[in-house]
Amino acid sequence: MINSSVHYDVEKIRQDFPILNQKIRGKPFVFLDSGASAQKPIQVIEAMQHAVFTQYANVHRGAYSMSEAMTDQYENIRQKIADFMGAKTAEEIVFTKNSTEAINLVAHSFGSLLKPGQGVVITEMEHHANLVPWQMLRDRIGIHLHIAPITDDGDLDLLAFEQILRDHDIGLVAVTHMSNVLGTINPVKMIIEMAHQNGAKILLDGSQGIVHQHVNVQDLDADFYVFTGHKLYGPTGIGVLWGKKELLEIMPPFMGGGDMIDRVTFEKSTWALPPTKFEAGTQPILEVVGLGAAIDYVLSIGYDAIIQHDEKLVDYTLAQMAAIDGLTVLGNPEKRGGVIAFTLQNAHAHDIATLLDQNGIAVRAGTHCAEPLLNRLHQTSVARASFGLYTTFGEIDFFIKTLKLIQRMLIK
Repeated sequence: MINSSVHYDVEKIRQDFPILNQKIRGKPFVFLDSGASAQKPIQVIEAMQHAVFTQYANVHRGAYSMSEAMTDQYENIRQKIADFMGAKTAEEIVFTKNSTEAINLVAHSFGSLLKPGQGVVITEMEHHANLVPWQMLRDRIGIHLHIAPITDDGDLDLLAFEQILRDHDIGLVAVTHMSNVLGTINPVKMIIEMAHQNGAKILLDGSQGIVHQHVNVQDLDADFYVFTGHKLYGPTGIGVLWGKKELLEIMPPFMGGGDMIDRVTFEKSTWALPPTKFEAGTQPILEVVGLGAAIDYVLSIGYDAIIQHDEKLVDYTLAQMAAIDGLTVLGNPEKRGGVIAFTLQNAHAHDIATLLDQNGIAVRAGTHCAEPLLNRLHQTSVARASFGLYTTFGEIDFFIKTLKLIQRMLIK
């Protein structure tokens, strides 16, 4: 339940994002591409800077005070992420480069436990990161890859999804929490229950979802949840795989090397316990620090406030877009987060993005790493506006005004 009385001071929040103060082509910078990678607050930048100036050392490997201090901070952040996600223990938190690596880890390691002929179910709305690894697993060991359809509105077709679960031996369901194109927020708790009732484990791609929704993995009862730091106002190069401890314990390692071992001889190696088993090599130490600061920042604002602001922005933008002739919004899902993909009659998406950029407005254009979804929607390229916790209604007004100018120019 969202607290409708929450106060949200977006102008104060924007003061924490120095990059937003600049001008692009002489116009105020309007950043509507947070779905690709969000801007970073000064708190994240300074946390990483402080660590590299005063405390940088490798973790887990030094018997000297600075390494021990860095290791303590690193592992404290692992615990912070566990608390943030509602995990039972920090041992369920595995650091990766991003969501893509986390999904590949599950596809390689958990996937190796599947039997030829078993199935993995994904949906028509998946990012390539939650499609290609399963194709690779299919080609490697002979699993079946099933695609659950979506409705024309952009919601998951739950009846068709349930039919796939009933008709096939499904080992894993892998589904996006929130679509990076349609903005669809899937009813993941229901999807998880359906998967479990049919004997399947489930992975949620939370790359967009955790930015726009509070996540408690124990409440959801998911088996795996992944997200990436750079969309959650943290740095690039750091992602998270959460997995139930009992699953991580039986999964083989993803990569071999230093730190992920128990003992090594020329004849044989044995593995460390999770999460270390999945963290071969020198880890992204400063990036972990940045992610910890980003989580602190998001929690200081509060998910109630963030979600409320996001919902108001979406409703306001959709209402304004409806008044533009020739503009079509992709999808009309039951629940949408701060992502709106659209087309404009007689204009290629890249032309729209270029013309918006002439006015200092940044949007994404293309297939958005979801080419099969665009094929399903009979599109080859679309423009996308995506919102962050720093997006203002004034920016939306300017965005809409500029779209109307583009539309009139194209009609002429």
